[in-house]
Amino acid sequence: MTATVDAQSSVVTPPWRRAWLLFRRRGLTTETRIALWLVVVAVGITVGVALWPVEMPFVALMLPLLVASILLGPRTLPWFVILLMVLLTISVSLQVEITPRIVATTAVQFAMGSFVLGTSFRRANLGVGGMRGESMFIDLRDRILTQGGIPDLPEGWLVQSALTSAGGTLFAGDFVVATRRPDGSALDVVVVDVSGKGEEAGTRALLLSGSFGGLLGALPPEQFLPAANDYLLRQDWDEGFATAVHLSLDLATGDFQIRTAGHPPAAHRLAGSGRWSVLRTEGPVLGLIEDAEFHCATGRLGRGDALLLYTDGMVEEPRRDIDLGIDRMLGQAESLLRGSFDGAAARLTEALGSRDDDRAMLVVHRT
Repeated sequence: MTATVDAQSSVVTPPWRRAWLLFRRRGLTTETRIALWLVVVAVGITVGVALWPVEMPFVALMLPLLVASILLGPRTLPWFVILLMVLLTISVSLQVEITPRIVATTAVQFAMGSFVLGTSFRRANLGVGGMRGESMFIDLRDRILTQGGIPDLPEGWLVQSALTSAGGTLFAGDFVVATRRPDGSALDVVVVDVSGKGEEAGTRALLLSGSFGGLLGALPPEQFLPAANDYLLRQDWDEGFATAVHLSLDLATGDFQIRTAGHPPAAHRLAGSGRWSVLRTEGPVLGLIEDAEFHCATGRLGRGDALLLYTDGMVEEPRRDIDLGIDRMLGQAESLLRGSFDGAAARLTEALGSRDDDRAMLVVHRT
């Protein structure tokens, strides 16, 4: 056994004492405390079965198993499950009579323990589990929503966005990223539809929302989509493609530029005529073609004018042409937005589109 010498006191400190002092200094982690309490409960149940084998149901051992599967991490949970299975075996051996019902109950409990054990091994790949894993997913979702926040705009501008995922889940493959130029002169917004739906596309949407947010504020408007395309090509994902529509809006004059990448076209409403027109631009889907070119549509938003940017979930439905879906959306917009644009994006996403697809809508209105 090796030992160390304290330089100040010249006293030899054995390794076991150093470990004990370190343990006292750091104390028990929250997870360790929970595991110890669960062990005490499980042992208490087993003692109860030993003292009152008829009155005390050994199936009560499933209660600490349930709590452990929620609160313990992937490092601690397997050891607790193994301990619990040992205690279950002891409890069964203490039964007065082994009936077919007890055998069936025991088999079910061992199956539940095996399932929790297998789940803990899967969580080990991530390194967290239970409530901490859920907290991470909630944080990821919040970050996606934060990326889509609209920055403060000067008086006379109203910009609203709304996102709805397939099946009502909180993760979506559609997202919105918005940023205002450092000098405050222009607003840049991109509406993106990542391949896949719901949770399947949620992780890719999170990565792309952060990356696109950095590119959007750092590059001139004409360079954003080419840079986004190059970024997706470098990822080399099996489903590494996305569609996007990019709006660059001059907040002083109302002049705008719109570019699309395999995305449904934006729509422009003139307040004078009250009619909507489709701004068709050309550009390939992001992540498929190198050195892609993206054509630009320009215009100006006057007082009362509006723009709609949206994903294909708003206009596509099975066995229906997308142009018919766009016509229906514009007709619905004329009806819903007549007189007030307040809550326009949320109202349109609720009224339109397929419930089996992610949907995103951005409404820009100059008051």
